[in-house]
Amino acid sequence: MPPVFKALATITAWFLFIYGLLAILGGFIICGMTPTSFEGWIHQFVGIASLVLSVVVMKLRQGMR
Repeated sequence: MPPVFKALATITAWFLFIYGLLAILGGFIICGMTPTSFEGWIHQFVGIASLVLSVVVMKLRQGMR
C-alpha cells in the first residue's frame, strides 16, 4: 500500500484524538455552567466516541504494510 495512506491515517488519528479531548473539555465546561444541560452530555459522548475512533484508526494504521 502506498505510504500516503499511512500518512493520511496518522493525520486522521491525531485529528480525532485532539477533537475528542476538546469535545470532552467543552462538555465539562458546559455541564459546569448548567448542570441540567443535555448539550454538555452530547459533547462528552461525541468526545469519547472520537477518542475510540482514533484508537481504531491507529490499529488499522498498524496493519498497513
